[in-house]
Amino acid sequence: MKSLFTGILPKNEEKLLKMFETHPLHISKNTSLFSMIQKDNSIGYIVKGYIQIIKTDSNANRTLIDEFFDGETFTTNLFSSNSNDYDFYTKEDTDLILISYDNVLQWEDFNKEYYTQFIRNLLEITNEKMQEKNERIEILIQKTIRNKLLEYFTLMSKKHSSKFIYLPYNFTDLADYLAVDRCAMSRELKHLKEEGFIEIKGKRITLLYDQYSSSSHLINL
Repeated sequence: MKSLFTGILPKNEEKLLKMFETHPLHISKNTSLFSMIQKDNSIGYIVKGYIQIIKTDSNANRTLIDEFFDGETFTTNLFSSNSNDYDFYTKEDTDLILISYDNVLQWEDFNKEYYTQFIRNLLEITNEKMQEKNERIEILIQKTIRNKLLEYFTLMSKKHSSKFIYLPYNFTDLADYLAVDRCAMSRELKHLKEEGFIEIKGKRITLLYDQYSSSSHLINL
């Protein structure tokens, strides 16, 4: 994914961060960020680290809403409703910069090329996130755990043009991402392996079906 500062010289990046009155943070692994950014309307830029957004319902069921890695960007306005159902968690020690939307929009020198590039990057990142959300919807609307898994595998395979999929997280997080029960997902993965659809080695999934066929054909197998 494009970075907020793609195409911007380091010296101009420093100027932007200074003028935006940014707030750099260093946050330890497995820390909740809710209290830090609950009332902010900010852009979060991850210099280094790994953050997940988790939704926990009243029955303590967890759903992985999104995740962000080095150089990626998220917005904190998810908390505009002050809902206690959502939280950001650091999965690694994380260096984070918070940029206030108000400071970005109140920038006075709109003619600076690096500011224009910053806004262009922000819009492209927003568009990429919308595409990811649409892909996620395609996965979640599948009726069975098998179909969710095959849809996810197919999307990942096409995105990386490879039959090899390296999961970015563990199987518990995969179940949270698919919004399914962890044990039920493990059983379905075992069935898919026994039936010759996939091979599993650690976090690497090898697709044994034609990953370039239409997903609608695959999930009806």
